[in-house]
Amino acid sequence: MTEPSPPRPQLVYLIFGAETYHQEALFSIASALAWLREPPHAALDIQVFTDNPQPYARLPVRVRTLDDATRQRWNAPHGYHFRAKHVALRQVLEESPVALLIDTDTFFHRSPIELFDRVQPGTLLCNDYYTRYGTNKENVLYSALSATLADRGLADDQMMLLNSGVIGLHRQDAQVLDLSIALIDELFPMARGAYTLEEFCLSVAAYRSMQVKKCPDLIHHYWSRKQLFRAKVKAWVAKHARNPTSQAALDDTRRVTMHLPRPPRTQRLLYKLITLALPAHLRQFIREILYGCYEHPNEFDQACGPVWWEKALQNQEERLGKPVTQHLLERWFDRDLVRLILGSRCKAIHDHLLNSSCK
Repeated sequence: MTEPSPPRPQLVYLIFGAETYHQEALFSIASALAWLREPPHAALDIQVFTDNPQPYARLPVRVRTLDDATRQRWNAPHGYHFRAKHVALRQVLEESPVALLIDTDTFFHRSPIELFDRVQPGTLLCNDYYTRYGTNKENVLYSALSATLADRGLADDQMMLLNSGVIGLHRQDAQVLDLSIALIDELFPMARGAYTLEEFCLSVAAYRSMQVKKCPDLIHHYWSRKQLFRAKVKAWVAKHARNPTSQAALDDTRRVTMHLPRPPRTQRLLYKLITLALPAHLRQFIREILYGCYEHPNEFDQACGPVWWEKALQNQEERLGKPVTQHLLERWFDRDLVRLILGSRCKAIHDHLLNSSCK
């Protein structure tokens, strides 16, 4: 008689809301599948909790429809939407011995199997830990909560703060999630809307009771410079959404890299030289615009051009201390030297900024 196969590890995604998050998830899953073609070979299941099953129809995943009523219940009692992360993972651990929840704004450097190799009993796997609790005493999570947590012996200034872009646990350690959920419910009214309360409560729940491991060498979590990476992902989705598991699609996931698509240093120096003839208040703005005009050999880096233009305008507004109006933008782009420097792209850049950012 054949022995039944042991339950497989579960890679879990929770996705709802704007199309951007579904695009991120589609690419993240495809990058996982691409690496699963490489050793070490092992089986795992991918589960997707989502309010929109359609984007995942062509992927080998288990879709679990998340309706509004369920999501509201998972976010209760305060409507804090990141609470649902812990609830979803807790539910999967009721069904499977080991599970790992990963944020959508991620992609893989190595096989997902290597992530699960770090999820051992008594261990919490997180994306990263980055500073100690007492480092920034001006933060609301410190000023509002530190005394209460210290009095109860739950946290002190030495506690490491975790990034929960990845949360991996064995079922026997699921009580960490129970405690974290309870802390979210208790501390939310005191935390004054702190965006990162979810991962903070996970940090408290795991403190002293769990060994914590991290995995930035295995995945890239692009919570920083997000718009640039979203532009890369959107270009991949536009190219491959109809067949996201094809050989070409999976191969292309490797070309969406963690590299920030800036021009080479020599090109940046050239931009600095050719903008010296501009008025001082326009030099840096046009240099940054030119970053988005550089012809990258990688098509997914090339897709980031408009993001550089938008960032250039945002930086210019910060330097000026006020919004850039339509009239002011037109005056800048109407200069002969600006038109000469930007060439045939001048009008397209002007129109893009006018449509996307100007007030």
